[in-house]
Amino acid sequence: MRSYTSQQAARLLGVSADTVRRWADAGRLPTRRDEAGRRLVDGRDLAAFAVELAARPGEGGDPPYTSARNAFPGIVTAVRLGDVAAQVEIQAGPHRLVSLLTREAVEELGLEVGVEAVARVKSTNVHVDRV
Repeated sequence: MRSYTSQQAARLLGVSADTVRRWADAGRLPTRRDEAGRRLVDGRDLAAFAVELAARPGEGGDPPYTSARNAFPGIVTAVRLGDVAAQVEIQAGPHRLVSLLTREAVEELGLEVGVEAVARVKSTNVHVDRV
């Protein structure tokens, strides 16, 4: 399972690294330390926290972020696999994006809960890039 540094988690949540550290110190966001002493957040824990945080608008402190060309960097919060098709949900700051893909694409990209990804929106289509 992928882990994220405080800085990476902050970028995915759309807040400052200091805010992530305060949440961790308060016990709201589970973290652990690596060999170098850096604070790490498990991808599944970060995904769950991103969904919880998005349900409470304005809590992050910083305004929601957007990126150029309709790209939304975020974290995968749900994957539903069918025989041929799949549904992938990404939480990008306060934005929840849902994409329908082929099962083969999801497996090739290695998309699972807790993985960093970028949703690219064009018209009514959402494309997913694994980061």
